Amino acid sequence: MSEIVVDGDPLPFTEGQTVAAALVAAGRVAWRTTRVGRRPRGVFCGIGVCFDCLVTVDGTGGQRACLVPARSGMTVTTREDDDE
Repeated sequence: MSEIVVDGDPLPFTEGQTVAAALVAAGRVAWRTTRVGRRPRGVFCGIGVCFDCLVTVDGTGGQRACLVPARSGMTVTTREDDDE
C-alpha cells in the first residue's frame, strides 16, 4: 500500500483513491473548520462542486481533496483554523 504524508504523519491509501477518500478511509471525516462558528468540515459533495474539503497539496493551497488523486509521497496539509 502506498502512503501520502498528511500534517506530517504517513497515511496509507489505495491506488485510485482521492486525498479525501484516503482521509475518510483512515477515519478522518473533518480536517478544517469554518471561519464563522468554527464548524468542522471535510468531504461534503464529493464531486468538486463545494469547497468544504480544501487542503494544501505539495505547497499549493485551495485544493479540493475530493478531486486530487492521491499519489505516493504527496504532502498534504490541512487547516483546523481556516482563515482563508
